[in-house]
Amino acid sequence: MSVVQTGGDFWSRRRAAVAAEAAADRAAEDATIAAEAQQALEAEQAEKTDAELLEELGLKDPDLMVKGDDFSAFMRAAVPERLRRRALRVLWRSNPVLANLDGLLDHDDDFTDAATVTPRLKTAYQVGKGMFHHVQALAAEAERIAGEGGVEPAAFPADDGAEESGDAQAVMALADEPMRSDPVATSQEPEDMATAMPRRHMRFRFSQTECGDA
Repeated sequence: MSVVQTGGDFWSRRRAAVAAEAAADRAAEDATIAAEAQQALEAEQAEKTDAELLEELGLKDPDLMVKGDDFSAFMRAAVPERLRRRALRVLWRSNPVLANLDGLLDHDDDFTDAATVTPRLKTAYQVGKGMFHHVQALAAEAERIAGEGGVEPAAFPADDGAEESGDAQAVMALADEPMRSDPVATSQEPEDMATAMPRRHMRFRFSQTECGDA
């Protein structure tokens, strides 16, 4: 009995899978036909002017529409994208509620450099050239000043070198000395340490009362 039920479930699932595949094929075919028809319509509309399309679709000129007019007619699939965008721009301008930026837009801020940098800020960076010319100008200026003798090397105290050399000699002397181990730790061998440490023994004490009771 269970074998018959299992076989029936298998064929039921098989028929359902075949029907689903057929439905998916029909949906894909319909989508392909619709896409081809839409492409043909767009190609035909691209050759016509906006005035011809508005007259053909029975729509009003979007630029002449005001608040309260029905803009939903421009949302139909037969309306080309360029006319739909014109109608939406007029709708946004005509309705102050839609044109109000309430700060909830993710990309409403100004992310350009003008929003963050200081006014009249100059930079040495050049597109395609980088900082190379600026570095060249600084090097030429330094050579010119050095040639004119305008910059003299800074004078340092004479005893600084002697003091530093003395410190260096002291450090080298400490480094040359051999490392000394702890005399206390090396003087006692492991055996001597074992004998020096006292041994512990366990001790038990019994009172006379406990011995008498036992």
